[in-house]
Amino acid sequence: MPSPTPEGVNKDWRIIGRLMPHLWPRNEPGLKLRVLLAIGLLIAAKVSNVWVPLFYRDAVDALSVPATLVALPLGVILAYGLARVGNLLFNELRDLIFARVVERAMHVVGLRTFRHLHALSMRFHMDRQTGGLSRVIERGTRGIEVILRLFVFRAGPAVIELAMVAGILWSLFDWTYPLVVVVTIAAYLAWTFGITEWRLNFRRTMNTHDAEANTKAIDSLINYETVKYFGNEAHEASRFDRALTAYENAAVKSHASLSLLNIGQGATITLGLVIMMAMAGHGIVRGTMTPGDFVLVNTYLIQIFLPLNFLGMVYREIKQSIVDMEIMFNLGDTTPEIADAPDAPALALAGGTVRFEGVHFGYGADREVLKGVTLEVPAGETLAIVGSSGAGKSTIARLLFRFYEVTGGRVTIDGQDIRTVTQDSLRRAIGVVPQDTVLFNDTIGYNVAYGRPDAPWEEVEQAAKLASIHDFVMGLKDGYDTKVGERGLKLSGGEKQRVAIARTILKDPGILIFDEATSQLDSHTEKDIQAALARVSTGRTTLIIAHRLSTVIHANKIVVLDGGKVVEEGTHAGLLGAEGRYATLWRKQQEATRLENRLEETIMDPDTGIESRHNI
Repeated sequence: MPSPTPEGVNKDWRIIGRLMPHLWPRNEPGLKLRVLLAIGLLIAAKVSNVWVPLFYRDAVDALSVPATLVALPLGVILAYGLARVGNLLFNELRDLIFARVVERAMHVVGLRTFRHLHALSMRFHMDRQTGGLSRVIERGTRGIEVILRLFVFRAGPAVIELAMVAGILWSLFDWTYPLVVVVTIAAYLAWTFGITEWRLNFRRTMNTHDAEANTKAIDSLINYETVKYFGNEAHEASRFDRALTAYENAAVKSHASLSLLNIGQGATITLGLVIMMAMAGHGIVRGTMTPGDFVLVNTYLIQIFLPLNFLGMVYREIKQSIVDMEIMFNLGDTTPEIADAPDAPALALAGGTVRFEGVHFGYGADREVLKGVTLEVPAGETLAIVGSSGAGKSTIARLLFRFYEVTGGRVTIDGQDIRTVTQDSLRRAIGVVPQDTVLFNDTIGYNVAYGRPDAPWEEVEQAAKLASIHDFVMGLKDGYDTKVGERGLKLSGGEKQRVAIARTILKDPGILIFDEATSQLDSHTEKDIQAALARVSTGRTTLIIAHRLSTVIHANKIVVLDGGKVVEEGTHAGLLGAEGRYATLWRKQQEATRLENRLEETIMDPDTGIESRHNI
């Protein structure tokens, strides 16, 4: 069986070392006092525990002398009982006092990892799966609890108790007794460590397949509607089944290896116990030991060896927790692709003029999306970006938000390169209504207020009115307390879009981005929203990304992207007159609209006389 390598041991200690500051947290005198009290109670518990066999021995020896039967045994038995109760009491008080230290460490590390995940780039999150990330944090924070509780107050104290018992046996009898104890424990630990290292491979495989199964389940349930559209319930169940089968196979191997570990541990302890009892029995036969001594040796052995089973579990749990924490710490060590400069100032918004100067960008080395794009949105004006799918329109918005860094050129706001200012101030200055609106699984009120969580409720309602959703909300049974469901699935596409518009209005940014903001709306609602957006856009720098040209004819300037380059720019009328790419797109869309209208015919119901329009 493989044994721990020096490199592996050093790595384990480095990971444990990252938790040690939480045992003595800075600027937390209350927690430091708890640590000191817990250590004091730990020492008191161990002292009480090693006295238990001594009192037990004295009681047994006293019972063999009838003359002292009334006085001495009762006092020793009382002392024995107090020692046992003291051990239990000190341990429970220790755990109670130390609980706040453990929970605070889990709180701090978990929150730090969560914050760091939000600081990582969009590229990182597009490459990772949310279900897997949630399991990493869950298992990693649990690992912190295991390490602090088991390593600090179980494994370490067990070694201290072993040293105390070995010293007592040597002082009472001779060196052979502690030698047998030490050799037995050494053999036990060697077997435990070796087998556990081997078993960790199975555990890692289990974790991998567990995260995979969890991710597939979450992904499938989030996309419940899509699964139903294509009737792929059996396909999703099959994918989940494969992940569960892989986990099952790894788990069976893990359980089999655990049985092997337990058999070896039991045999080692039993052998040591038999040898020690034979030595004590021989001492009684020779007259060098009393029956109380025989009981003392037996009690100490049981007192030491029984926790060894627990110590084996502690080692397994600690090793697994180290693996889990290592994965979580690796997430925390991931360097953000987008980072503020150490002395980066906040964005000084003075109007909100946006410029793209010769911008190049690609999502990969072999996929350049923008090829030297130059455009400007003067402060307070509206620029529309149009073009075919894949032309790079939405990439413009992502770069302005600095979700990605440009690979060439620069993006400025009021002359400030956005790479030189803080991301927080940059994103607070920009509001976006995306094409694909995703809402939190909370209330409508929460999702609208998300634009500015500290806003007065009157402003939340006003934003909803401007987005033409207030009347709809008030018509619901629970009003703004209506739950929207996972990703907002309980609302229609248009309703979700209006919630997104409302929360952006509430944010009150100086720069607005509408990325196909009315694409999910019917024509009547679209006109209301367009009017609301026009009112909101007044005095603000506005960037409209659109495929439907009829929605951008009011823009101060229209830019046409094609193949990652600006091929035309101008007003709606000017671009039509130029008879270029824009004019071609306009004619195609107008023809498609006319064709759609011609595909409808008016039909009168002969019974009611009501006319209705039907597609044919």
